Amino acid sequence: MKTLLLTFGMCLALCACKSPEARKPISKSSGSFISESVERNKAMFNAQKLRIEEMNAAQTDVEYIASKSGFWYYYNSKIEKDTIMPSFGDVVNFNYNVSDFSGNEIYSTSELGTQNYIMDKEELFTGLREGLKLMKPTETVTFLFPSQKAYGYYGDENKIGTNVPLICKVTVNTITQTQND
Repeated sequence: MKTLLLTFGMCLALCACKSPEARKPISKSSGSFISESVERNKAMFNAQKLRIEEMNAAQTDVEYIASKSGFWYYYNSKIEKDTIMPSFGDVVNFNYNVSDFSGNEIYSTSELGTQNYIMDKEELFTGLREGLKLMKPTETVTFLFPSQKAYGYYGDENKIGTNVPLICKVTVNTITQTQND
């Protein structure tokens, strides 16, 4: 009986000393979802870009400028003289409205009110943030933003839905420069 208990104890000790084995994953990720998402987004961007180009061709009275950031714009009123443009930390006072590509107003200037935005220190959708950097005081610019430069996939969770390209007419009232020490 002692031998049986001793043998059982030794077997138990040997089995207990076994190192843990790594478990193999149950499923493998093929990356196809990401690839499909990229292709969907490229197709959506190209469709929105084509729509913008059609709008540009239809409006012969204005000259659209393609920005390096991926949106288009034209000047309603342009200041030709050399003056200040906003940089990091400057306070930009502006008014704007938001419409969809069909011309339906989503937010009016009176609804949005006058905005004070501290450049690159506060939240603002990407296209408008980049567009303000191109403007001088008292200029008015109309921007055409594809959805990824506007509110993208999530919308604004209010009036702007998923993947909606936008038209924004923006007037910069003043730019207050800050002291960069």
